[in-house]
Amino acid sequence: MPETYDFRKNFGTAVLYSEFGARGDGVTDDIEAIIRAHAFANQHNLPVKADTDAKYYIGGTDATAIIQTDTDFGNAEFFIDDTNVENRSTAIFLVSSKLASHPVEGVKNLKRQQTNLGVTLPQRSLVCATDKNVKRYIRYGANQNQGTPQTDIFIVETNGDIDPKTPPLWDFDQFTELTAYPIDTTQLKVTGGRFTTRANAHESKYAYYNRSLAIRRSNTLVEGLEHYVVDEGDHGAPYGGFLNIFRCSNVTVRDTILTGHKTYRTIGSAGRPVSMGTYDISIGRATHVSFINCRQTNDINDRTYWGIMGSNYCKNLLYEGCSLSRFDAHMGVANATIRNSTIGSAGISVTGTGTLLIENTTANGSNLVGLRTDYGCTWEGDFIIRNCVFIPAAGRTVSASLIGGSYSGQHDFGYTCYMPKTITIDGLHIDDRNHPDPYEGPAIFANFNRSNTSDAYVEKYPYVRGEEVILKNVTTASGKPLRTCDNTHMFKDVKITTVDKD
Repeated sequence: MPETYDFRKNFGTAVLYSEFGARGDGVTDDIEAIIRAHAFANQHNLPVKADTDAKYYIGGTDATAIIQTDTDFGNAEFFIDDTNVENRSTAIFLVSSKLASHPVEGVKNLKRQQTNLGVTLPQRSLVCATDKNVKRYIRYGANQNQGTPQTDIFIVETNGDIDPKTPPLWDFDQFTELTAYPIDTTQLKVTGGRFTTRANAHESKYAYYNRSLAIRRSNTLVEGLEHYVVDEGDHGAPYGGFLNIFRCSNVTVRDTILTGHKTYRTIGSAGRPVSMGTYDISIGRATHVSFINCRQTNDINDRTYWGIMGSNYCKNLLYEGCSLSRFDAHMGVANATIRNSTIGSAGISVTGTGTLLIENTTANGSNLVGLRTDYGCTWEGDFIIRNCVFIPAAGRTVSASLIGGSYSGQHDFGYTCYMPKTITIDGLHIDDRNHPDPYEGPAIFANFNRSNTSDAYVEKYPYVRGEEVILKNVTTASGKPLRTCDNTHMFKDVKITTVDKD
């Protein structure tokens, strides 16, 4: 880094990449110049601005530009060449905090829903807790595994109070890690930029590419960014998200254009062929993450491309005014809202707790909401669906069901599995005009277990059924009424309440 620069004389209101040697000609690899510019800006607390009309080529060098100040990519183009990379796990840009994480000392255990951590912290922080001795999310199916360490996140105030919007979800008898990530009080803004990834041609196996804009700083805004993908061939390795949001809070992505990735197949852990999840949005161990007015370049109903978003261990996720192919919570989300949006054929697929609110939204998935079979079809909380349209399987010929999933009761997922306690539907039109014949009408529940047809069936790991489904203002294109399920036994104790129309 050019320490000899007198930035007060040589720099205006922002640091330009060209001032550190970037050519911006679309041919010269500019990553080292970009890194130097950000390093200088970080040291002197200056914003960074890409040169107007520049075209920056970024090759396969194992190098990351650290962003710690406001950055305006403007109308510049960034061409990320993934055809020959030194390290597929290295982010291109990393938005990080100047506040250092630190272990939390003096806490021996933690109870679910506990309201105070029992110690004070120097700053309001996102606390990440792990106990490797307890396994949760023991996955079932073609990508089966032995589970993952018990993990949770929560926001803790300086006096130790735990934010009631992020309560602990598990009992921790011990910790193998308890770390605080201080939350910045000022917002860092990353704006503009047109990024194009030239896709890798790696062998089609689980070798994720993470050549991304990685966000590791709380209180960050990404606005007006565009990401495209080109040159996807007949094989390739999957992507872990161009926007990769991890261990942070209060991140907003606004007015941003993203791209779904082509789906490739490999052999899964159970020895069977599987489609590999590949993402342009990945969120992990994060809370209060919002996507507002975002869309994608490819058809949200084109199943050539994998669903655009995946998440793990998150709380309080929001889609507002978005048109995206998928909303997906793998290993748990606590509270999620989808509002004024259109979700494509990859659908809304969840495991989690709290409240799932879907409002003023059109859903094109196989089900209105899919409960993830590989993680036990569990939602410990409530669903609220209000003023929505459901187009089953994006209009393909199917027999419609609102809540999808499959549960045998014979697999230990590492936790008790729950149906939503209450499902409230107030205003739903089911566009089931493309139905098979014969057709009895849409079902509230898919047939979760075709073998469970009487009390003689024993669930080794019992599924806690929901209590009530409340229906109001539900209409169908077919004119056929909504019914409970093809399997009359499995949900026989769930109360179905129909409220008079307005």
